[in-house]
Amino acid sequence: MTNIPHVLLAAGTSKRMGKPKQLLSWKNKSLIQFQVETILPTTGKLYVILGAYAPLIHPLLKDYKVELIHFDQWEKGMGNSLAYGIQKILKLNPKIEGILISLIDQPLVNTSHYLDMRASFKKGKNQIIASESDSGWSGVPVLFDAYYFDELQKLSGEEGAKLILKKNEADTILINAGNTLIDMDTPEIYQKLFKKFNPQS
Repeated sequence: MTNIPHVLLAAGTSKRMGKPKQLLSWKNKSLIQFQVETILPTTGKLYVILGAYAPLIHPLLKDYKVELIHFDQWEKGMGNSLAYGIQKILKLNPKIEGILISLIDQPLVNTSHYLDMRASFKKGKNQIIASESDSGWSGVPVLFDAYYFDELQKLSGEEGAKLILKKNEADTILINAGNTLIDMDTPEIYQKLFKKFNPQS
């Protein structure tokens, strides 16, 4: 398998949700367990970046083949969390060819989409493989070639990798993800999606 680890960002405090997104119920398990089970078949290495609620989440992942990265300064924002995670990963494995990044609050993104992203990646082409919704929105999940690691390690605040995507549109390949790129940010969105996709519960 190509040497491209997957990073699941799950460090946030879930302010708009009002409770930890990572612990929400989804398909008869916690959301973070569901996400890990979705991602693991697509990658040789999965890193999960934790911050807020890490002591509550850690026991849920003890039986999974994942590497946990704890970011104590998670309050600084998603950009800082991602930058820290990539720094740690590069120390462990400096020869990786790229990195695939996804978010805890997009439970509709499926295994097939991650595999499609990986299949579209060509080493050494400075590519960015981003996801695009049917409505035309594009962004995460996103796969970055190693060429972008320096920029990714300098991220800060809440912007995440959006600025890098904007600056490099010419090198970005968009992979359609249908209507799966819904961010589950609020209780209202969660309840709506839960009722639709968890009918047995």
